[in-house]
Amino acid sequence: MVAKSKSDKKETASQNKGEMQKMRFNTFVVDGDKYRTLLTEKFKNRKKWEYPDERKIYSEIPGTIIKIHVEEGQEVKEGDLMMILEAMKMKNKILFTSDGVVKKIHIKESEKIPKGKLIMELK
Repeated sequence: MVAKSKSDKKETASQNKGEMQKMRFNTFVVDGDKYRTLLTEKFKNRKKWEYPDERKIYSEIPGTIIKIHVEEGQEVKEGDLMMILEAMKMKNKILFTSDGVVKKIHIKESEKIPKGKLIMELK
């Protein structure tokens, strides 16, 4: 084992200090107190939270669209059949949860969709 001299330790400390100065600290305030921190790449690349829009309908489970029972511009009521989605070898009836008019359909029949995909927008 090789012992480090005082000059080596000072050099290493100054290198670490230089690296710390290059890093970008983020400042945020919680209850009036300021905090400075480093953010991970995973945190920086996360999906940003947005307020839920009741007029946008997203898929809850992944699957294949078998049949779409509505068209753009069609008026729908709560409980009307939206589509048939096959997931895990079962055909699921997807119903509307609110009244509205179909503004845009973002899927096609026989398309495979993941969880969280935008399916339809209502007016």
